[in-house]
Amino acid sequence: MEQKHKRRTRQKGFSLIEALIGIVLIAIAVLGLAEVFTLSVLNNLRAERMSNGSFLAQQQMDLLRDLTQDELSFLSTNQSVDLNGDGNPDITLDETLDLNVDGRNDYRRVTNLQLGETTGSTTTWEVTVMVFSQEHILVPKTDLLQNPQAYRLRGRMDTVIAR
Repeated sequence: MEQKHKRRTRQKGFSLIEALIGIVLIAIAVLGLAEVFTLSVLNNLRAERMSNGSFLAQQQMDLLRDLTQDELSFLSTNQSVDLNGDGNPDITLDETLDLNVDGRNDYRRVTNLQLGETTGSTTTWEVTVMVFSQEHILVPKTDLLQNPQAYRLRGRMDTVIAR
């Protein structure tokens, strides 16, 4: 009768090996969830950068569409234009931007404005605005314009402005 009693007490709890196997299975599941969480954070960061890049490109395009023919002509031959006469450029063709005002530049916006055709009294300008992330602030502008995909382009807009 004592042997039956010993068998019953052995079967009541978990053995050390069963507990370790359970812990390992839970650890594998948690690590899988942690990896998924990390990937989602990285994807959200990438999406935020692309959204900001598109917004910054659209913002520059809107500023350029508001310019007069003389201002566009001046800007196409210079790197910036001072619209209000305060001595500070209001529109710049190559600029670094600090969106969150933390003292670090977050993006670089490069605008390529080229004089197109002049037909009668109508002049056109071909405009390309490209936005790059902070890692490419020091890259020469010509390199960025020649091969933007190699520098992880965050936003791009192309248009033609006619006056």
